[in-house]
Amino acid sequence: MTELKHICVYCGSNLGRQAIYKESAQALGKALVERDLGLVYGGAHVGLMGVLADTVMSLGGRVIGIMPESLMQYEVAHHGLTRLEVVPSMHERKHRMAELSDGFIALPGGVGTLEELFEIWTWAQLSFHQKPCGLLNIAGYYDQLHAFLKHTVDEQFVKSSHYQMLLVEQESSTLLERFAAYQAPIIEKWHTR
Repeated sequence: MTELKHICVYCGSNLGRQAIYKESAQALGKALVERDLGLVYGGAHVGLMGVLADTVMSLGGRVIGIMPESLMQYEVAHHGLTRLEVVPSMHERKHRMAELSDGFIALPGGVGTLEELFEIWTWAQLSFHQKPCGLLNIAGYYDQLHAFLKHTVDEQFVKSSHYQMLLVEQESSTLLERFAAYQAPIIEKWHTR
């Protein structure tokens, strides 16, 4: 079992095309507060990032934002958080988010969201951490990605045990329940098929 105190959420700096993305970010924020889980995220007030942070704050939850100095000039930082940390670089941002968090969720988002998810999942695969990683697959947003990842297993580029480390759910409550019950598998890192 994993003791959860803070969950890192990667998500879009845009709201996306469908209203359900915003509604799901709000539902995740509510689910975090109900479980007394703090939010760690990228620190912006725009897009799904802002919706999620605002929801958690409005319900009395804790929010830590991590913003690289280079993005401060664009005035996207959220200044109404429990804590906003400004770090020197994107690399330091991701490292700090990982350091503060006990699990990682990707909501719908763009290239940055995908990059952050794949990096933290790779770290889990390499046993750099034993924390759960998950996709919140809202309105089928990640269906094609999930199918492609299954294809990487079928083609023997990704081990089934690594594929199974990425938890995929449509409801935030279900995903957080799986996070609470998560036990990292023992992985033979350098063993080939």
